[in-house]
Amino acid sequence: MLKTAIKKTSRPFFGLGILLAIGCGGRSQQEHHRTEVSKPAEYSHRPLVTDHFTADPSAHVFEGRIYIYPSHDIDAGIPSDDLGSHFGMRDYRVYSMNTPGGEITDHGTVLQVEDIPWASRQLWAPDAAEKDGSYYLYFPAKDENGIFKIGVAVADNPAGPFIAEPYPISGSYSIDPAVYRANDGNYYLYWGGIWGGQLQKYRNNQFLDKGDGPTDGLPADDEPALSPIVARLSKDMKTLAEEPREVQILDESGNPILAGDHARRFFEAAWIHLHDGRYYLTYSTGDTHFIAYATGDNPYGPFTYQGNVLAPVQGWTTHHSIVQFEGTWYLFYHDTELSGETHLRNMKMAPLRHLPDGSIELIEP
Repeated sequence: MLKTAIKKTSRPFFGLGILLAIGCGGRSQQEHHRTEVSKPAEYSHRPLVTDHFTADPSAHVFEGRIYIYPSHDIDAGIPSDDLGSHFGMRDYRVYSMNTPGGEITDHGTVLQVEDIPWASRQLWAPDAAEKDGSYYLYFPAKDENGIFKIGVAVADNPAGPFIAEPYPISGSYSIDPAVYRANDGNYYLYWGGIWGGQLQKYRNNQFLDKGDGPTDGLPADDEPALSPIVARLSKDMKTLAEEPREVQILDESGNPILAGDHARRFFEAAWIHLHDGRYYLTYSTGDTHFIAYATGDNPYGPFTYQGNVLAPVQGWTTHHSIVQFEGTWYLFYHDTELSGETHLRNMKMAPLRHLPDGSIELIEP
């Protein structure tokens, strides 16, 4: 990830102290406490949590509440580089609220890198899913060889704690898992991210020695850009039911978005939602700092680029989720308002509006 942060005037903070959690404590008992948030009328574009740094929020409605599964940013003391080495997260926390703008419950630490047999470091953006009363946390981490794989951990309630499977999901690689439950009951796992996310090291699901630089192995500017990967999950939710495939993102002429088209090409953070029978693939454009969207008629795509959902935020990274709660759609995202540091982020939310023509109204953070 680039070292340069986007400079944007920060909104004045609303009188809450900030406690920076550095490192991870023991996991003798899962703690639950409530953290102060802004008033319901003021929640939009405000930090949701102020006593930890949180990013990459994956939001879902479980048991009538909004549950948020973010990354937990820490100051790991690692120098910044374009591979994202300074994003040294080592655990996950879960948050929930009964309504947008309501009081947030911090369910504490639900999984640590020490509890994942195959993982060595960098617990990046996770996601969660529910099936038959069990809850599954999908997460990327680097193995002992420094290669990102995707793991899964299981709990009997959405707040965890989660118990990790002993091995990563066979056939998985790269980062940013996102799970979509289709109306027919099938679950689809999406993943992928370039540069530090290592997607450029693979072709046709095979690892290639493309060098260790963030852009080594990327397609030429006049070649099709790399795309997110998707595979249907098996009934056990822990394995892939099929060979992973690329999700094509096309331009208005039906041609693949090119690698040199940085304003529109996929970088990381794929997410799927369904609205009025249309599938929306949303994703980060990375070094141009947009959350873009494309539409299609099935979970595999292809998807046609339509525009942007979220304008650039303060900070370098941008990552999101979209969820419907009681008839209203919401975008969850992050920026660096509280710290001003690229690797110490805070999650936020805002209403999201689908327009009558199927487009999404641009959100200005």
